[in-house]
Amino acid sequence: MRQDRSKCLLRRQLPDIVDDIYDSYQMIPSIRNIGESRLPCKSVVIDILEGVMDILFPGYYGDSVLCWENSRYYVGTRIDNLFIKLSDEISKSIRHECGQDTHICIECRDKAEKCATDFFKKMPKLRSFLSEDIKAAYEGDPAAKSLDEIIFSYPGTYSIATYRIAHELHLMGIPLIPRIMTEHAHGKTGIDIHPGAKIGRSFFIDHGTGVVIGETTKIGDRVRLYQGVTLGALSVPKDGTGPSMRGRKRHPTIEDDVTIYAGATILGGDTVIGKGSTIGGNVWLVESVPPGTRVVIEKPQLRFKTKVPVD
Repeated sequence: MRQDRSKCLLRRQLPDIVDDIYDSYQMIPSIRNIGESRLPCKSVVIDILEGVMDILFPGYYGDSVLCWENSRYYVGTRIDNLFIKLSDEISKSIRHECGQDTHICIECRDKAEKCATDFFKKMPKLRSFLSEDIKAAYEGDPAAKSLDEIIFSYPGTYSIATYRIAHELHLMGIPLIPRIMTEHAHGKTGIDIHPGAKIGRSFFIDHGTGVVIGETTKIGDRVRLYQGVTLGALSVPKDGTGPSMRGRKRHPTIEDDVTIYAGATILGGDTVIGKGSTIGGNVWLVESVPPGTRVVIEKPQLRFKTKVPVD
C-alpha cells in the first residue's frame, strides 16, 4: 500500500514535468522540428543503404539465392523498390530546406525523382571503383584468404563502399542523407569518412578502427591507411577572430601511392603528402612532404628493469 501511494505521489509531478519540457521547446527552438516539413527517416535511409549494397554486391547481402536466370528480375524489383524509398527520402531532405509554405512541393518531388534516377545510373561506375578497392585490400593484406572474406567481413570495405554511395549523393547537393549513411558506417566500423572527401581508386583501409577522414580531404589512387590515422583540420580560433573555415580547404591532400601507418596524424588544408611517400606510425604532420619521402619518428629509448624475484 505504501509503495502504491509513493508511485501515485511521483506521478502527480508528471504534468509539471511535461509543462517544463513543452516550455523548453518554445525557449530553445534550434533543436526542434515541430510544425516544419518532415525530415528523412534514419532507419529508412539505412535500409536504402543496405539495399544499394545488395545491388553493388549481388549474392553477398540479403538472403536471396541468385542465379543468372533470376538476377535481372531480382535487380529490377530491388531497384524499383529502392527508387521509391530513395525518392521519398530525398524529397523530404530537400523539402526541409526548400522554404516554400505549401505542404507538398512539386518541384522538390520532381527533383528528388531525378536525383534518384541519376544515382542509380552510377551503379556500374561504383561497382568498378569498389572492385578495385577490394582488389587493393586483397593484394595489401596477406591475411586475406579470398575476395569473399573481404566483402563479407572487412570493416574497411563496408566503410569505403558506404562512402562511395554517400559521396555520389553529396555531389548532387542532397542534404542530410549522405551524412546519415557515413555516420551509420562510422558507428558500425569505427571508421569516420566524411561524404565530401575526394578519394581515388584502389583505396584500402587496413583494420581501420579510429580512422578519420575530413570533409575537404583529397586522396589519390592506390593509397593505403592503417588504423588510427587522422586526416584532419587544424584548430580554428575559439574567439571568432579568425576567418570562417566553412567552404575552405581544411584537410590535407594525399597524393598517389602513399602509405600511412597506424596512429599517424596529418592536419591542415595546405599540407600535401607527395606521391609515393610513406608516413610512419604515430607521426604528427602539419607541413607538406615532397614525393618519395619516408617520414618516421626516431626510435624511442626503452628502459628494461629486471624483475626482482619474490620469495
